[in-house]
Parts: sequence; structure tokens; C-alpha cells
Amino acid sequence: MVEQGMLEQEVKELIIEVLQLEDITPADIDAGEPLFVEGLGLDSIDALELGVALQKRYGISLSADSAETRQHFASVRALAALIESQGKKGA
Repeated sequence: MVEQGMLEQEVKELIIEVLQLEDITPADIDAGEPLFVEGLGLDSIDALELGVALQKRYGISLSADSAETRQHFASVRALAALIESQGKKGA
């Protein structure tokens, strides 16, 4: 298993890369802070792009309309926990 802190760092880097957040560094993202509305202020298009990137990199399965998926996208920490729970490793 990947250490939680390292996985959170990978997720932060993926968010920045996929969403082209040029003015943000991984250190600027609090792992427990909300990704949508507050926090990073991501929107539904960002969620779609991020979801596709997570599926490609980690092979995780996500359901677009699931309340459970919305919970997983609550924060970097929640996404890292999802990846770890599915036992996936980065490419």
C-alpha cells in the first residue's frame, strides 16, 4: 500500500496537472479542504476531468451520479482513501 501522505501528494499533483491550475502548488492544497465550491472552488466540469484522470491513473471505478462518489470527491484526503481502499497504484 502507498503511504497516505504520499498518495495525497500524488492526488494534489494530479489535480494541478489535469485542471491546469498554474498558480497553485501541492503545498497550497490542504488535504482536508473541500475541493468544490469552497476550498479550491472546482466545478462539475473539473470533477468530470478529474474523475477520468483518476480512472486512467489508478484504475478505480466511479459512478457519476452516486452520492458515494460525491463523498469521495469531498477532499484530497477522501480521494486518497478511495484509491487506497480499492488497492490501486499509480501508473
